[in-house]
Amino acid sequence: MSVLLLTGVFASVERLNGGLFLTVPLLILAVYDLLQRRHTLWRNYPLLAHIRWIMEDLRPYARAYFVEGDLEGRPFNHDQRSLVYARAKGQLDAHPFGTELDVYSDEYQWLAHSIVPNEKAEAEWRVDVGGPQCARPYSASLLNISAMSFGSLSANAIMALNKGAAAGNFYHDTGEGGLSRYHRSHGGDLVWEIGSGYFGCRDDEGHFDPARFADTAQTDQVKMVEIKLSQGAKPGHGGVLPAAKVTEEIAEARGVPVGKDCISPAAHSTFSTPVGLLEWAARLRDLSGGKPVGIKLCVGKPHEVFAIMKAMRETGIRLDYIVVDGAEGGTGAAPVEFSNRVGMPLREGLIIVRNALVGTGLKDEVKLAAAGMVHSGAGMAMNLGLGADWCNAARAMMFALGCVQSMKCHTDACPTGIATQDSTRQRGLVVGDKAERVARFQRHTLHSLREMVVAMGLDNPWQIEPCHISERLDSARAASIDQIYGFLEPNQLLDDPGSTPYAADWSAAQAATFGEATCRQN
Repeated sequence: MSVLLLTGVFASVERLNGGLFLTVPLLILAVYDLLQRRHTLWRNYPLLAHIRWIMEDLRPYARAYFVEGDLEGRPFNHDQRSLVYARAKGQLDAHPFGTELDVYSDEYQWLAHSIVPNEKAEAEWRVDVGGPQCARPYSASLLNISAMSFGSLSANAIMALNKGAAAGNFYHDTGEGGLSRYHRSHGGDLVWEIGSGYFGCRDDEGHFDPARFADTAQTDQVKMVEIKLSQGAKPGHGGVLPAAKVTEEIAEARGVPVGKDCISPAAHSTFSTPVGLLEWAARLRDLSGGKPVGIKLCVGKPHEVFAIMKAMRETGIRLDYIVVDGAEGGTGAAPVEFSNRVGMPLREGLIIVRNALVGTGLKDEVKLAAAGMVHSGAGMAMNLGLGADWCNAARAMMFALGCVQSMKCHTDACPTGIATQDSTRQRGLVVGDKAERVARFQRHTLHSLREMVVAMGLDNPWQIEPCHISERLDSARAASIDQIYGFLEPNQLLDDPGSTPYAADWSAAQAATFGEATCRQN
C-alpha cells in the first residue's frame, strides 16, 4: 500500500516538475519515513503524513485569521488584541456601529457614568508606594509592565520594554529570572522580583545571599523589591530550565553555572511562616537602603492571606504593597492542569486581599496592585473599583511589542522574536520602534482610564466603588458588584469577624504558620 502510494506521488511530482531537484529530496524523506519507527502515520503514509504536522503548526494562525469571530479567540480575542495594536501604533482605536457584546448576557459588565461628567479631573495620577517603615518610597504609574523574565523573553524584547518604560515614566518588573544586563540597558525604573530560586542574589548552593542582594538592590535603577510567592500561570509550582537552555547570558543574569539545570523550587527556603516572611521582607528593605518591599501572589487558600494580615498586626512589620496575580495570567508556559484548574481568578483574589487589608485596618498603609489580563482603561477602572491602587500588564505589553498570540512561547520558535532566544528570530524585533509602541500603548490606555473617570463624574480613579460596577446575573436581572460580592468595612475582621463571610478562614489563620489552626467544617 505504502509503495503504491509513494509511486503515485512521485509520478505526479515528476510530471509537474520535470526534474530531479525536487524529487530527490522528497525521495530521501520518503525512504526515511518508511524506515523510521517513531511515527506510525509517517511509516504508513510517507510524505503525505507530513501535511498533518504542517496543518498542526498553522492551526493557531488559520483559526485566528480565518475561523474565529472578533469575540471568540482565547486567551485574548481579536477585538482585545486589535485595541492594543491600535493604541501601540497610534492608530484609530474607535469601534463603529455599537458594541458586539450581547448586553443581555453575562459577558456584559458596565461602569456607571454621570449626567455631569467631570472634565476638570487631573490629567495624570500616580500612587506613592511605601509605608512609614520605608525610607525611600516610590511614585508609581497606574499602569506598569508586569513580571516577565529574561530567558522567557528575548534580549531585544526586554530592552524594548525597558526603553518604553523609561520613555513613559513607568516601571518594568524584571520577573524572577534575575536582573539582566538588558534590564539595565535603557535606564527604565525597575521592580526587582525575587522568587524561590533567588536568581541574581543566591550563593553557590542556591540559598539567598544578602551581600549579592544588597549590591544590586541599592542601585538607583531598582525602585522596589517584590517577593514572588506564586504566579497566576502556575501557582504553587516550581520549575526547571534545562541545562541546554542555560546560556552564558542567562547564567550571568541568574547567577547560576552555565550548562547546568537551573531549578526554581516550589517554595522559598528563607521562610516558612507568615512572621518569617515579614521578617525577611523587613531585612530586604534594610538591605536595599529603605526601598519599598512587597509580595506577589495568586490567591489560593484565603486563610493564608489572613495569616499574613495577622502577622503584620502582631509583629508591627508592614509590607509596602501586595500584587494580586489572577489565575488568568501567564506569559509563558505552564502545565495545563495548573493553567486550567489551580489558582483564583483576579476578581475574586483582588476582593479577598482588599477585604483582608480593609478588614484589619491596614489598607491605608499597604498598597494593592492588580495583574491579570489588564489591557484597557475600562479593565483598569474595574480593578481600581475593586480595591486596587494600580495595575500591571504583561501580555498586553507583549502585544504592544508585536506578539500575534501564536501560542509558541515555550518552543523557542516565537515568530515575532519576543519569547525566544533564537537570534535570527530576535532580529525582526527592532528595539527602538517597539519601545515607542510600548510607551504609546501605556499612555493611550491611561488616557482611556481618565476618560472613564471623567465620564463617571469623579475626581480620580480611586473614587470608583463596587457600586459603580454592574454585571448581568441573567438576561432579565443585573446587579452592582457590591450586591454580588461582600465588601468589608474598616476593621470589621478585627471587631466582628463573625459578621463576615470569612469567619471560618479568619479563625483558621494564625501568624505563626501558614497551616490551618482548626479543621473547618463546611
